[in-house]
Amino acid sequence: MASPIRIKDLVEFDGVRGNDLVGYGLVVGLNGTGDGIRNAPFTEEIMSNILERLGVNVTGESIRPKNVAAVLVTATLPPFARTGSQIDVTVSAIGDAKSLLGGTLVMTPLNAADGAIYAVAQGTIIAGGASAEGQGAQVVQGVPTSGSIPSGARVEREIVFDFSGLTQVRLALRNPDFTTAGRIEQAINSEFGRAAAIMVDAGTVTLDIGATRMGSPAHALGRVENILVEPERRARVVVDQRSGTIVMGSDVRISRVAVSQGNLTLRIEEAPIVVQPNPFAEGETVVVPRSSAAIEEEPGIAMAELADTSSLSDVVSGLNALGVAPRDMIDILKSINAAGALHAEFMVH
Repeated sequence: MASPIRIKDLVEFDGVRGNDLVGYGLVVGLNGTGDGIRNAPFTEEIMSNILERLGVNVTGESIRPKNVAAVLVTATLPPFARTGSQIDVTVSAIGDAKSLLGGTLVMTPLNAADGAIYAVAQGTIIAGGASAEGQGAQVVQGVPTSGSIPSGARVEREIVFDFSGLTQVRLALRNPDFTTAGRIEQAINSEFGRAAAIMVDAGTVTLDIGATRMGSPAHALGRVENILVEPERRARVVVDQRSGTIVMGSDVRISRVAVSQGNLTLRIEEAPIVVQPNPFAEGETVVVPRSSAAIEEEPGIAMAELADTSSLSDVVSGLNALGVAPRDMIDILKSINAAGALHAEFMVH
């Protein structure tokens, strides 16, 4: 059984969600690390538009600065954000700028999916990397072409949503499970002493605001979100083949199975020999190929038996007893799963 967790950490409340924002802007003040205008003509276009809005006529002029860069600005408008509040933004170069370090984002409108402007971003960029180059070498640390502006956007429009008028609120489980949904229903009803919640399916529990006898939906959810529930999750084994990482859930079980593992290595080496005639003799130089091929088999492990396991520690102990590297362990787990002896959801990334 898992440890008790607050309901607010297990579910999403219907209507309490953020909204994605995006904008297209210009970063200025770069130390010669901006876009090459010839390779990024859109940078010159947006720069001309900004200057003309400020009253500077640049029609027909050829602008070739190296301290500006076109960027995409992204942010998330949190739920219940009010006009005048500030949110963080992320700035990413879309041209061939080498670094945004030290740059300043010029006032950029941020649009939502409906096309309306909900925030305006501006400020100094905090880049998370650095780059330097010479004529024959270049070094880059981190990602200098992306950065952030803490509290860099100000909300100009609010999301219209009458939360106080709701009569029901749906609780959407982040990891749908019938057992967990039933426990949430039972815990809420026990908290209020009446049938205020009902499980609709594995991923949804509906809360009746009127049955809670609270003053508003906000008061009801404020009380519900801190109720403790013991969640139930499916047994899983998650494998990341790129890094060789293996993560197992506490409910993973392995049936009695025998395992044997070994590796074959095919090695081919080329060592050509140059044969040439003696001095002043007739003939020509010839390259004679010489190849050697061999197949090597590592000792590996003999047939080993994994007994029926009843806990995660038993599973780990049994697999460690095989004495193989983590990447070989991944192959073993795949084979155990194919044999039907791994009683867990096997996920490979």
